[in-house]
Amino acid sequence: MAHYAINRIMERSALNPSSTANPKSSIMPETRQATALSVPTTDALRFLPEGPFALRDSRFSWVGIQHGADATQGSLNLYDLATQTNQSFDLPGRPGFAFPCTTANRFLVGCERSLGFFDTATGTFEAFQEGIDGDVTNTIINDGTFYENNLVFGTKDLEFATKKAGLYLYRGRDSKLIRLRDDQICSNGKSIVKSDDGTLHLYDIDSPTRQIVRYSLDIDAATLGEPTVVIDLTDDPAVPDGAILTPDGKHVIVSMFLPDVADFGTTRMYDLASGDLICEWQTPGSPQNTCPALVRHDGKIQLVITTAVENMAPEAKAKCPNAGQLFLAETDIADHGGPINELYPA
Repeated sequence: MAHYAINRIMERSALNPSSTANPKSSIMPETRQATALSVPTTDALRFLPEGPFALRDSRFSWVGIQHGADATQGSLNLYDLATQTNQSFDLPGRPGFAFPCTTANRFLVGCERSLGFFDTATGTFEAFQEGIDGDVTNTIINDGTFYENNLVFGTKDLEFATKKAGLYLYRGRDSKLIRLRDDQICSNGKSIVKSDDGTLHLYDIDSPTRQIVRYSLDIDAATLGEPTVVIDLTDDPAVPDGAILTPDGKHVIVSMFLPDVADFGTTRMYDLASGDLICEWQTPGSPQNTCPALVRHDGKIQLVITTAVENMAPEAKAKCPNAGQLFLAETDIADHGGPINELYPA
């Protein structure tokens, strides 16, 4: 998730970000406009919204990673599209992700350097794994995903500079934390899929590389295969942040964080087999897209996009009036019923 251009100044006032697609493709990508929602309503919550996750029809959670440039706390938020209301719960640090559990009111949260459960009914956070990245300094937990009761997540270097952030597996069967990599900078955009032959693959982004890669993943052996680049965005002015796979596993939807003033930001859908850009959703007045999520609303599958204010000087904010807002957009993704997301079994 975000925390990009720490030393950059947002100064290009009318930049329209270009999209990167397969240059050999004859496919003309579709462009759609997303609509800004009425949330967040405060500067604190608009600073760095990320990690949306469908709960049930018309409802999703999201995290405010930190409530300001110097803040060391963030929040878990629950938004209802039908009533346009948001509930916000302060957390004891900066969260990287929050996944709803099978137990009501319970969320699995990666917060600072701990994994724990947060109860929205009591407002309490109970850590069950601490000391993550304990042998390095200035990193905190960032993005993650889960498969059954196994969690894969990464950390980020708060200076966005040094290859010291970890990529971890928390294996559910023996409650063991295993470091898979120790050389990431800002670990983002994760999904785990099971192939027809039963093997698992992890899709992963280390944002500064501007690449989406795929690893084979063996949970029992706690090993990763060699990475294969599936989407190469190295020539793009924006940085890939959060990402999800479509329900059929054939496409990846990735939010692009553009650390410049621009007329709009982009979240894009790429075909994993060909690398073709299929669709681009634009977020008017908000160039720093952070994360996507799918949610069922009004009887169809729609796209939620979080965006951020992080790194913006006052003059930049004035030129990007929707920065930090959440957006909703139409999709053509088929709805086959059932829950949009699995729940973490706890």
